[in-house]
Amino acid sequence: MNFNLTLIGQTIAMIVFVWFCMKFIWPPLMRAIDDRRREIADGIAAGEKGQKELADARHGAEAIMQEARQKAAQVVEIAHKRSNELVGEAKHVALAEGERLITAARSEISNEQTRARDGLRREVASLAVTGASRLLGREVDAKAHAALLDELAAEVEKQAQTHG
Repeated sequence: MNFNLTLIGQTIAMIVFVWFCMKFIWPPLMRAIDDRRREIADGIAAGEKGQKELADARHGAEAIMQEARQKAAQVVEIAHKRSNELVGEAKHVALAEGERLITAARSEISNEQTRARDGLRREVASLAVTGASRLLGREVDAKAHAALLDELAAEVEKQAQTHG
């Protein structure tokens, strides 16, 4: 192999070219590659952080929804209890009112019975007086006496039917 000046020139040019590349081209290229690597790593970290925050948010939302469901169930349960209480109170009031009406009706019936008895007593007394005056006005005869008593019994029966 011939070792000539061209080969030496090419070697020197190659060494200068490599030195120039190592001095001026390689550092910015490595810096750009490192910056890009750092950006990618930061992007991946941010993505993972976003995924974690999303999972935490979903978990938090799920916990809030569960709590809201429990509160809604409690509100519904309280409403059912209150409605049952109101129904119970209304039944109690209705029973009390019914008892009051029954008592008032019984009292009214009792008063009407008393008035009817008093009226019947007055009519029976009036009929007895009328019967006695008729009896005394006629002669004392067994047949007349029996006929008069039958007549008096028919009138009492008639009076009782019209009032009872």
